[in-house]
Amino acid sequence: MTDLEEQRRPEPPIAGDEIETLRGFLGYQRATLAWKCGGLDSDGLRATTAASSMTLGGLLKHMAYVEDLWFSRCLAGQPKRAPWDAVDWKSDPDWEWHSAADDSPDELFALWWEAVQRSREFVAQALTDGDLGRQAAQSVWPEGGIPTLRWIFVHMIEEYARHNGHADLLRESVDGQTGE
Repeated sequence: MTDLEEQRRPEPPIAGDEIETLRGFLGYQRATLAWKCGGLDSDGLRATTAASSMTLGGLLKHMAYVEDLWFSRCLAGQPKRAPWDAVDWKSDPDWEWHSAADDSPDELFALWWEAVQRSREFVAQALTDGDLGRQAAQSVWPEGGIPTLRWIFVHMIEEYARHNGHADLLRESVDGQTGE
């Protein structure tokens, strides 16, 4: 992969195999979120726009949760880890979004980055045991259904792409920064 000079986002390979392509696009989406949230102070990460209560800090914390949900819990079968294991999700199903306002930028980036690193490790481990058709260790849905690693990759790319659109609008409202 090559770096895009201006934003330092890794460009996905244009002729890679399926695994390289999926890793490349997920890496690009992760780097886009880091770029959109980068360099902001606590106020910038707490800013909202229009009628939405969504914040860039909330996006970072949400994506840390989503990384752990799909790669750590579903793919690898790991138990919930801190801070997710202490949350009363029934009383606040959007806890990660709300609680991000209490976290510093360093805490939010560290939580997200550590989740990304764990995800990469669990993917590498899963690929040594199988291919993209490998089923996850467990379901995260109450009704069951075990996704494949391929499905998890595509879902995560979709999750980041959707929220990176939100991040574009939020970042522009904070300091006018735009781009791709």
